[in-house]
Amino acid sequence: MALRDTRFDGDVIPVSFAGNSPDTPDHFITQDGLEYAGNHVIIDLWQASRLNDVPYMEKVLRKVVEACGATLLHIHLHHFTPTGVSGVAVLAESHISVHTWPERQFAAFDVFMCGDAKPELAVPILQEAFAAARVEVNTIRRGLVAEQIREAV
Repeated sequence: MALRDTRFDGDVIPVSFAGNSPDTPDHFITQDGLEYAGNHVIIDLWQASRLNDVPYMEKVLRKVVEACGATLLHIHLHHFTPTGVSGVAVLAESHISVHTWPERQFAAFDVFMCGDAKPELAVPILQEAFAAARVEVNTIRRGLVAEQIREAV
């Protein structure tokens, strides 16, 4: 396990940036030879419907959480007047956030999960649930272990 010194208020603190000890699992992912915190899937839905329906949004978020194998801690959704919904599903594995613009038939979802959860499984569920005609997806690997970044350069 690699140790580094990190300065915080003048103190030197040993911090582990790599390695997953069986005594302290950090739920980082190892995939394609890389170790990182998790996958952040950015999903844009266009020509979508039911984007102003808060109870339906909660139902869909719960379905996504279950399908991705995540652990739901809390959902908070806010309805804007006259239209729009913003909210978050807080997960043990991170979060799902949503912001909708019903007047433009557009919704933006962020699905970030660590560990064994599979955030990519959210895409077909969201596309079907909101009948989106167009879907744009970008995936970001978050928290790439620093040693791997230097080796890749």
